[in-house]
Amino acid sequence: MKVCIIGDGLVSLTLANVLIQKELAVDILSGKKNNTYDKSRTLGISKSNIDYFNSQIINIEKILWRIKHIKIYTEKNIKEEILKFNNNNQQIFSIIKNYELQRELKRNLRKNKLIQFKRTANYENILKQEYKLIINCDSKHQITKKFFSNKITKNYNSYAYTTIINHKKVINNNTAFQNFTNGGPIAFLPISETQTSVVYSLRVKKKINDFDIKKMIKKYNPIYLIKKIHDYNCFELRSSHLRKYYKDNILAFGDLLHKIHPLAGQGFNMSLRDIKLLSDLIDEKISLGLDIDSSIFKEFQKNSQHKNYLFSAGNDWIYEFFNFESKVNSNLLNKSVNIIGKNKIINNFFKKLADNGLRI
Repeated sequence: MKVCIIGDGLVSLTLANVLIQKELAVDILSGKKNNTYDKSRTLGISKSNIDYFNSQIINIEKILWRIKHIKIYTEKNIKEEILKFNNNNQQIFSIIKNYELQRELKRNLRKNKLIQFKRTANYENILKQEYKLIINCDSKHQITKKFFSNKITKNYNSYAYTTIINHKKVINNNTAFQNFTNGGPIAFLPISETQTSVVYSLRVKKKINDFDIKKMIKKYNPIYLIKKIHDYNCFELRSSHLRKYYKDNILAFGDLLHKIHPLAGQGFNMSLRDIKLLSDLIDEKISLGLDIDSSIFKEFQKNSQHKNYLFSAGNDWIYEFFNFESKVNSNLLNKSVNIIGKNKIINNFFKKLADNGLRI
């Protein structure tokens, strides 16, 4: 049987690498002939998802950078963290450059005869190919507008500015810093001993083309002796949750299902958990000798939609909590968070939640 994946982003390529291991032929439809990758973008992957990647998809050890500590600050507590997470000096999550992961995933796919990269086609032409399953990861495709426009959305009135800083060598550069500033959260995410990724989610209704991110980086810089700040990229921040995941033999996937604020770095992790679930459902069909058909999509929605929504809502609550805290002239919220964070049971609960998602 043949599967069609619309889009060639990280989620599409990861899913394709999983499907070919089940001896399924996969056509990947790309909208662009020559993709240019944003080299300022990075993503965080939880430890459990790294383990899954390395054992079940491809080994990505050589391109990841392990984070062993997380420290959280606010504008009112810029010198002393109000929250910190560690795991006995063990990995909590890892940071990877988007374009490097995309390159490795594509490189592995091109070795396999079951994969074909094709130019994207319209809905009617895709149907003519009589694919058993169609998985749509392209938000701009005709199929998205036709079947997957009914969703819950939220505009954060924010834009994320991303860049990379070069700095003097930091031995054990394995601590991620997040500061909930008055203008929005800024994160410093190490990617090597001499480079760190920066993501600043600025609360503004319109994009500021001449935004001075260098000024903000220098103001909130936690420890680095900066040598160079690279050019930045910018994108609007919105969250969305699709009301219905599938239509007949077409499944929406990736950011089409759930898009969340990047403050906790959980967007790609949610998609990886979706991939694991979809993979397990396919394996179950194969083990029982049953056809792999669209009934899988019904089971996928039944098992994932409520978890995805609750997890996204929790991420949004964290954003709104610190957003509110930055507007009030009181240290009461900070002190409450600090007390809660020192509770080992609660601290461990949040670490497990970020690592594995909801288990209900």
